[in-house]
Amino acid sequence: MTLTPVELKFLLQLLGAPNYQAAITEIRPNPKTKAAERDRICLALCSKGLVDYSAEVSRFTITPAGRTLLNLDTTSLPVTPLELWTLRSCRAQGITPGQISRKVPASERQTQIRALAERGLVSIKQTQLKQVWLTAQGKQFLREDYQPQGSAPILSSNLLNHYVQFLRAGVVKRAIAPEPDSDQLLDIIRQLDQQLGTDNYLPIFYLREKLQPPLTREALNQQLYALQREDKIELSTLQDVTAYSEAQLAAGIPQDVGGALFFISLS
Repeated sequence: MTLTPVELKFLLQLLGAPNYQAAITEIRPNPKTKAAERDRICLALCSKGLVDYSAEVSRFTITPAGRTLLNLDTTSLPVTPLELWTLRSCRAQGITPGQISRKVPASERQTQIRALAERGLVSIKQTQLKQVWLTAQGKQFLREDYQPQGSAPILSSNLLNHYVQFLRAGVVKRAIAPEPDSDQLLDIIRQLDQQLGTDNYLPIFYLREKLQPPLTREALNQQLYALQREDKIELSTLQDVTAYSEAQLAAGIPQDVGGALFFISLS
């Protein structure tokens, strides 16, 4: 997986935030980066599985189904009082959450909008990114897989320091965390499969999220190979790659022939 210079700067700024999470407004890859460009970078990194984000509805409008509902007998409408006041506030051209009736508390407005949108009564037209954070896949990628390329000096000393401290934190965590033995690894695979409902086809990236660190990528690969030789698990490839991000696909185990090993099944 490759990163553009601004994507790398975005990630390294995030590494300097507490718990690798920050308000989106605190991230500025370059001094002149505009909000729209910053959000585009965030979404691009999200599509690669390296970051995730929270967002709020900033503009929405009532749908034909919502208008039809408002014309029904108000004594039998299938909506709550707060949802009804939210619908009554809507206009054809759309409104912001701040224009909803004061009878709907500000703290409840996002919840009401999303509940109505799920039922097709309003349509969300715009959202605004709020918080962004580094995912477990993003941490693993930066610690184990990222390979800087090019000769252009793009990093400041502060950004480089964020990366160095991030790598050191990973080294310390590996040093103090015990490495699971084969039986413990099987238990972890079984637990993840049950929790995630993967029907005995657990994608490897879930296991990497759980165990890297303390395990390195290669150490986990070798433990999985050992379990396979003992006929305790089966490792299989993926046929349809469209359902997974680049980072999730990269978490597989490459093979000299054929596709990467991607799923773990208990024998």
